[in-house]
Amino acid sequence: MSAGGIPQLGAADMAVLLTPAGAADALAAALLGGLDPEGCPQRTALPVPGGGELLLMPAASAAYAGVKIAGVAPGNPARGLPRITGSYLLLDGPTLNPLALLDGAALTALRTPAVSALALRRLLPAGRPLRLVLFGSGPQAYGHLEAVLAVRELAQVVVVARNTEGAERLAGHARRLGLPQARTGTPKDVADADLVVCCTTAREPLFDGSLIRPGATVVAVGSHEPTARETDTALVRRAAVYVESRAAALREAGDLLVPEAEGAIGPGHITGTLADLVAGRLPPGGPQSCPQLFKSVGMAWEDLAVAVALFEAAGASGAT
Repeated sequence: MSAGGIPQLGAADMAVLLTPAGAADALAAALLGGLDPEGCPQRTALPVPGGGELLLMPAASAAYAGVKIAGVAPGNPARGLPRITGSYLLLDGPTLNPLALLDGAALTALRTPAVSALALRRLLPAGRPLRLVLFGSGPQAYGHLEAVLAVRELAQVVVVARNTEGAERLAGHARRLGLPQARTGTPKDVADADLVVCCTTAREPLFDGSLIRPGATVVAVGSHEPTARETDTALVRRAAVYVESRAAALREAGDLLVPEAEGAIGPGHITGTLADLVAGRLPPGGPQSCPQLFKSVGMAWEDLAVAVALFEAAGASGAT
């Protein structure tokens, strides 16, 4: 579809054009091509009267530029509306001519699991099928389940969510994907997990970090606010910590900033970045003597890389 001559890509188009694994490949290609996330412009956040927030996230490369305008409206689910809204405008780099308009919420729902999948390709040790505990029951939880399945075989999925009906629906979805032991559970299930994925709107820790086994991996993607976190100080202090960008994490990641404010860790506690993992500057599989934590806040370069991949896939398919 098009608006004023500009092609539009909606959620249904994106689902056909690119999988989370394909989006992860696009992110890896951007990093291997020399992109430096440390130089990515930081997001601009504007509080909106009524409790919402407007986010502006621009990025540019030699060939393309783009900007995401996203709304975060915590009251929307009670209205039967999505919590995340927005649009992404993709532009030609040399001319800045608009090329396409993408559904911003759908783009976020695709690129966030892709970032996690890219990190997990390097962090998860090879071996037996994994036991996954998944916190959340919204779009990001569904996207992360698909992304994890593209990376590793799963032996079990346990869904933990405040919305019990939503948790049951996601567990049922996992069973339909061929995971017969998928069920709902409680935060204490992390004690038996190989992988814990947190994709919630929580502002306080979801589980006791002392329960996480050495060698287990935790992914936290739910927050980009300095005072909100999904993991506790006990886990962060024990863990080898990986982030998309040191600058972004030390600006926005409450999972790290709260323990730092408590004096539990210092700014040098970060083990490495996504670029380090992709480039092979860190050993694959991660340390087995302690837990691993990948903390994602979401960055504009990721939106651009995935938007470009979608636009080029649409062009190749004749959809634009």
